[in-house]
Amino acid sequence: MIFGRIALADALGAVLAHTQRLPGSVLRKGAVLDAAAIEALRGVGMDDVIAARLEPGDVAEDAAAARLAQALATTTLTATRASTGRVNLVATTPGLLRVDRAGLDALNAVHEALTVGTLPDAASVAAREMVATIKIIPFAVAESVLAEAERVAQQCPLLQLHPFRPLRVGLVMTSLPGMKHSILAGTAEATAARVAGLTGILLPPLERAHAEAPIAEALRALMAQDADILLVAGASAVVDRRDVGPAGIVAAGGEILHFGMPVDPGNLICLGRIGTRPALVLPGCARSPKLNGIDWVLSRLFAGQEVDRAVIAGMGVGGLLKDVGVRPLHRAKAVAPVAEAVTPVVAGIVLAAGRSSRMAPQNKLLVPDRAGRPMVARVVDNLLSSAARPVIVVTGNRAEEVRAAIAGRPVQVVHAADYADGLSASLRAGIAAIPPTASAALVCLGDMPLVTGRMIDRLIEAYDPDEGRSVVVPTCRGKIGNPVLWDRRFFPDIAGLVGDVGARPLLERHSEYVAQVELDDDAVLRDFDTVESLATLPAHIRPAD
Repeated sequence: MIFGRIALADALGAVLAHTQRLPGSVLRKGAVLDAAAIEALRGVGMDDVIAARLEPGDVAEDAAAARLAQALATTTLTATRASTGRVNLVATTPGLLRVDRAGLDALNAVHEALTVGTLPDAASVAAREMVATIKIIPFAVAESVLAEAERVAQQCPLLQLHPFRPLRVGLVMTSLPGMKHSILAGTAEATAARVAGLTGILLPPLERAHAEAPIAEALRALMAQDADILLVAGASAVVDRRDVGPAGIVAAGGEILHFGMPVDPGNLICLGRIGTRPALVLPGCARSPKLNGIDWVLSRLFAGQEVDRAVIAGMGVGGLLKDVGVRPLHRAKAVAPVAEAVTPVVAGIVLAAGRSSRMAPQNKLLVPDRAGRPMVARVVDNLLSSAARPVIVVTGNRAEEVRAAIAGRPVQVVHAADYADGLSASLRAGIAAIPPTASAALVCLGDMPLVTGRMIDRLIEAYDPDEGRSVVVPTCRGKIGNPVLWDRRFFPDIAGLVGDVGARPLLERHSEYVAQVELDDDAVLRDFDTVESLATLPAHIRPAD
């Protein structure tokens, strides 16, 4: 690859190295310069440009990233579309990620142009969560380098996602005289949440006296209910492998495999089994929903991974989970610990507050299709099928009817009391409801029922503020459509809009941050706000005659 300053006369087909803002348009970093782009640069008085020119044997960044991603992908890890030399691997199902550290190090050592970053080994991930990112650093890599990286990636599985299994979990909780019932209730609630998060089912917990025989009897009763995993939460912490909890496992026909764990909180865990069923005596910290050692053990068991003495002993590195009180700096001055990489949270907003004046007296959002589903319900269902969460619906005109149309769906409804002031009122209400955990908001119009969840996911996948893609818009045949994704940094601008205008004027103001995702389907251009337009809907969602 040739890189440097290139005269515009020789720049046709070169890759632009730095974003150029021009009157009325932006040429973004990574754009391939065509005749129109070169003429636009000449129009602002430029004679040359810093760019890259690919040579024979070079593979462009997107193609290289896509190939390396495919070498790493599996049936449970799927690759997103390449953009600016980056492809992400996303989990297709909840599961446990296993990373071959030595193999990944070898892959990253092939050449500085190729990089792969992942979540930590043994991370629990949700469906659609990003687990790895492949980034090509320059605009192209040599075919020989890419081929070597593919060879290393395919020598053995470097990344494996083991799906969680829907196991049945039995819980025995012991009590002592004077023990508050709220403690047992909290234990059951925390355990149920853990099990549900791993796709399992918690059987009705059994409460017993804190003694060996009652524990053994309860464990046998849970085995009769086909429990796959057995848990004992003692009224007091287990302090020895011969303590009451472990003794109950042995009395039920089991054995103790290991006591203790190099993870804090979670040190006092006891690992046993009854037949082939894992049987655990929980540490006291398991009463809390906060991350502790039991989470590490349960995630492996749900993923079908072996948990034995060696596995437990190998958990020490990274096993200090608690918030340590002694620090070299005061907490207010200390650098915050680095969190595990997570997929950015993108909230979805459905604007459903309008007066539907072009279809009066009907409200377009409430018009049912042939299956009886109102238009706004179809829009909400499409958004719920995407990765956007939470989903917020803004109501205004005929609010109660809109609420009824989307009843039973896991959405948050907010009311724009000033909806009569125009579209900006709905936007302000929606943005104000975005939780602080969300990095961005995707604004959907309630009268665009053809925009699918997959189209929305394409926009979310393209969102990357670190790469300058802070605003993402769909296009079809070069025309900008809806919905539009906005990074949180633009929320104050949206909140400041007034009148019957949307956020479209902000696109031009912040054009250097706008990324376009070209789609083949014109659904992103089609809203249905007149009787005539409803007649053009596909037959299966067209209103009945």
